[in-house]
Amino acid sequence: MGQTLTEKILSEHSGRPVRAGEFAVVSVDLAYVQDGTGPLTVRQLDRMGIKKLFDPARCVVFLDHASPSPRLELSNDHAFLREFTRRTGAVLSDIGEGISHSVVNERWARPGDVIVGADSHTCTNGAMCSFATGMGSTDVAVAMAYGKTWMRVPESFKITVRGVWPKGVYGKDLILKFIGDISAEGAAYKALEFHGEAMTNLSMAGRLAVSNMAVECGAKVGLILPDEVTRRHLASLKREADYRDLAPDDDADYEKVFRYDVSELEPYVACPHFVDNVKPISRIGEVKVDQVFMGTSTNGRLEDFQIAASILKGKRKADGVRLICTPASRRTYIQGMLDGTFPTLAQAGATITGPGCGACVGVHEGVLADNEVCLATQNRNFRGRMGNPNSFIYLASPAVAAVTALEGKIADPRKYL
Repeated sequence: MGQTLTEKILSEHSGRPVRAGEFAVVSVDLAYVQDGTGPLTVRQLDRMGIKKLFDPARCVVFLDHASPSPRLELSNDHAFLREFTRRTGAVLSDIGEGISHSVVNERWARPGDVIVGADSHTCTNGAMCSFATGMGSTDVAVAMAYGKTWMRVPESFKITVRGVWPKGVYGKDLILKFIGDISAEGAAYKALEFHGEAMTNLSMAGRLAVSNMAVECGAKVGLILPDEVTRRHLASLKREADYRDLAPDDDADYEKVFRYDVSELEPYVACPHFVDNVKPISRIGEVKVDQVFMGTSTNGRLEDFQIAASILKGKRKADGVRLICTPASRRTYIQGMLDGTFPTLAQAGATITGPGCGACVGVHEGVLADNEVCLATQNRNFRGRMGNPNSFIYLASPAVAAVTALEGKIADPRKYL
């Protein structure tokens, strides 16, 4: 019996063939933490008496969730983490550099890597065919110390995606549809592997959105086969040498197989207060909004903002609606300024913030008031996610976000395209 992508990558990193259900000790190519999880990781390293990291160049500390810090407690955490990087030589990605998962995509992630991060959305870089997965702060401390971790090899689900992408339908719509179908726990501790010509025709920005939300149905990782899109993306980052081909065996054993035809999809929206509370936009009805938030590790790439700018160019957001745009990395911020994307959005009435997680985590830069409604391109809409348990969050694509900002209510982007 052949191997899945997951089994192949973990076999390479454990030095022996492994199968789903087995326990394996695997070598780690990159380990990282962020400012919310990092302090606990550092304290665990100190408790273990660890003075040196396995490879400081492959251990990264990101200050991205509170970027810049909005209050003294978080500022003290930042100071604590900066001192740790000075002491150990770990890489510091300071405020303004961007969200961990996006910066990892730009600088480190390669097909076939094993990446562990103390953040549930580490799975984002499954888009690069890295086995990238979130772990607890203590587990990541061990990975930083020894360059290894242990795990149970997950069973894999094969998702075959066919058809031609209609206008106004994107990777975000596909993953929302899938999560709605399978439920928030339907892929608990499974590996998702995406196949088919529709995935081959999906941009890297779209792939990152798909892989980012794999954890929202409980999955450990969302792997997408490397191909010419991956190769071109790495070339644009001047990392051509990091490309390699990877594919599962034809006779690989999958626990479940799903099939989708994107030609039949329409835009989808996740309604409060659960990510799997998904409806096609044609069934949303009249939902007025107070805020539209674009960005995050799900849809914070340049292409995402370009989609919105193409809709908003020469127009103005609706009165009474706040439009906040937060790029996922400094690279995206600079590119969007130079090519006119962010000036176009600003002219439409958007507030452009510095790179980081921004309003998504409810710390700053867009906390909602009581009973306010937000349409966001982020990955979670749990009660209180954006800082107020008495508010309501809907999730959708950048195109839906743009037309919602225009109309002041959740709207279908297809009539604008």
